[in-house]
Amino acid sequence: MREMAGLDEGAPLFAQVAERLAAEIADGGLAEGERVPSTNELAAFYRINPATAAKGINVLADEGLLEKRRGIGMFVAAGARATLLGRRRAEFTARYVRPLLTEAIRLGIDSDELIALIKEAGNEREVAPL
Repeated sequence: MREMAGLDEGAPLFAQVAERLAAEIADGGLAEGERVPSTNELAAFYRINPATAAKGINVLADEGLLEKRRGIGMFVAAGARATLLGRRRAEFTARYVRPLLTEAIRLGIDSDELIALIKEAGNEREVAPL
């Protein structure tokens, strides 16, 4: 498990554990077929109750992102990264792209101008061009 920041008090701890593991999978830090840290390892790392860590792991298992191998532990399921990236792209579209398009329409910005503005902003931030 690579170094991760501690948990905060904003969201339930089990949800934060699940999100941290999901982020590791999405980022490629935990590859498909790789064993995930045990509930005891997570509990010790985050200094939380093992039942709380188990609940976080079970969230991902219920979503089909982790699979249990009897007597061995939990492993990243095949296709988990693609599933997570698909979800995150959908969330990105809903959270950022749709509101951007709505505002562009309000301002009379057509698609060509919007693309040019995005490219310009990307160049200003030294981001790879779209």
